[in-house]
Amino acid sequence: KNQLLSLCGLNCGLCPMFLGKHCGGCGNGNQSCKIAKCSLEHGKIEYCYECEHYPCDTYQHIDEFDSFITHQRQKADLEKAQRIGLEQYNLEQQEKMKILSYLLSNYNDGRRKNFFCVAVNLLELSELQEALNELQSNSELPLFPIKEQCSYVADVLQKIADRKNIKLKLIKNHKS
Repeated sequence: KNQLLSLCGLNCGLCPMFLGKHCGGCGNGNQSCKIAKCSLEHGKIEYCYECEHYPCDTYQHIDEFDSFITHQRQKADLEKAQRIGLEQYNLEQQEKMKILSYLLSNYNDGRRKNFFCVAVNLLELSELQEALNELQSNSELPLFPIKEQCSYVADVLQKIADRKNIKLKLIKNHKS
């Protein structure tokens, strides 16, 4: 039901598959999701943290590798939603979606969609707002060619991520 937070803690609204309208939702996409199946087996719970078995073995290494969306904050985001409540969590996600939309509309040279999705997913809302403030205060930015604008924006986000030792790229499991 919630298009901003999935059953397992992924941020649907910040996902390139969701944005491209290629996602059928939990368990309805191209592949069957074992977590969605588990939800059905345990009484069709809406979020894994509602299950008496959470965190189960499935969550032991769930945030070590990414798929088409980052899984790096999956458990932390589920816990945050549980702690602050879904309404407040969704408000934050809506703001992040607005920022992502702004970045994609204004600074995507056709090669930045995944980078921006990962950045908006992994950085805190306050850090994203800091980045936007920096972009909007640079009066020369609109004068740059689009590729330079995009590179500048990516650098701003990367510098903020570097302060927190966050890598703004998907971590692929090369063993599978």
